[in-house]
Amino acid sequence: MSVGRHLLRRFLRSQQSATAGSSELVISALNQLRSHFCTTPELSTGHLENEANSEKKKRSEWLTLPPFTKTVSASVLGAKLAGKHHLKPADETTALKWVVRCCPELPRSLVQKLFRLRQVRRESHAIEVSEDGCQVQKVQLKRVGAKDSLNIGDRIFLPNSVREFSEEKQENGYTEEEVKFIQSLELYKDSAIIVLNKPPGMPVQGGIGIKWSLDELAAACLCFDYPEPPRLVHRLDRDSSGILVMGRTQMSAAILHSIFREETISSSKHDVDNEKRVLRKRYWALVIGSPRRPKGMITAPLRKVVVDDGKSDRITVFDDTKIISSQRAITEYRVIKTSTHGYTWIELSPLTGRKHQLRVHCAEVLGTPIVGDYKYGWQAHRKWQQLPDSDLTKKPSEKFTKENMLPFGLNMNGGSISEKHPRLHLHCREMIVPNVSQALESMQLSTDYDLSKLKSLEVVAPLPSYMQKSWDILNS
Repeated sequence: MSVGRHLLRRFLRSQQSATAGSSELVISALNQLRSHFCTTPELSTGHLENEANSEKKKRSEWLTLPPFTKTVSASVLGAKLAGKHHLKPADETTALKWVVRCCPELPRSLVQKLFRLRQVRRESHAIEVSEDGCQVQKVQLKRVGAKDSLNIGDRIFLPNSVREFSEEKQENGYTEEEVKFIQSLELYKDSAIIVLNKPPGMPVQGGIGIKWSLDELAAACLCFDYPEPPRLVHRLDRDSSGILVMGRTQMSAAILHSIFREETISSSKHDVDNEKRVLRKRYWALVIGSPRRPKGMITAPLRKVVVDDGKSDRITVFDDTKIISSQRAITEYRVIKTSTHGYTWIELSPLTGRKHQLRVHCAEVLGTPIVGDYKYGWQAHRKWQQLPDSDLTKKPSEKFTKENMLPFGLNMNGGSISEKHPRLHLHCREMIVPNVSQALESMQLSTDYDLSKLKSLEVVAPLPSYMQKSWDILNS
């Protein structure tokens, strides 16, 4: 169109300078104008087609992600579900976050490497002037950084080589019996979370010297039809058992992380109103002795100290809250049942999530260490006297041997108070959590949805065999 305007000005100037007898100049200018408007669209169309074909060929070398759209903020939604509204608006979504969200099957380390090698592109629109003077909108792929913010409609392109990783089926290397055992731990499952009854002796997270861990086993055996593995959102000690919640997607895991974090922060700030709490965890423990009061609240800061010349560490109560390394820890407790043998069943409700919190509070504050806790109750176990089996708890040796033959070297039966070396009697028996699946569905329909109307999920995990046996012995 710029050339057309140039010819039009030339035509007007020719009119002003032409005399009555110089009609040839006017006709010549009109012919040039007519020639331009007749041929330019054809040239432009051909030019655009060539550009489009070239661009199409280039794009075939890339994996195109869905255009960026505003999504639910996991941290904000988690805070709202926890009843907290003090958070600032969510940060802008970066290119890294969008790639991780769109490609959950790709390891985060691989995605970060692609950004470091500058192999990730973003669609960019630019206006250029072609040779014939027409303005053409050209689409280009430009490098994008991991921390670059995205705008609505932005498209991200990854190298086509990542398709091979996405389509590659990884063999988990586990037997059918082992897979069935891990799947048998499932207590509850929906589109957002999966809840397991963690067996005692199984580490939750892998590390040095750990052959099997529940997070790796869940990734291999509990994906079902999902393209991404379940993710941990909280921890349980290796020797403890009970409810373990995992997020089935990156979004749901981030929301649950936010809920757990907000509950701990609120309790640390003396906000312990149980009626407002949306996350509740209840543990059952068998302790040596009996608390002085049948119920109460323990508020005792904890701190990690190094022992044995730096070879190991332990958690201990530390009253000086001014020390940065100390953490505020709060636990509610109530007595469930006492016995004449000197043991007490108690229910523990941690309002904060500190390492070894329940074990230290029972041993150092209540003065009643948990049965089988040799780290914090070793003195009480020095005088340990095992209780004999009652007739009701005795089982045929054949059945006992069969039950002991579990995958991953687990023994779910041995370790009751009838044995010389009992196992840790600490079990996460009940948990109440917000219905994250329903919250996500409701927020997709309307961002103004009243989350207070959501019903919570309540999950209960049965005791492991050895704790159930100890219960039966004390009740016989």
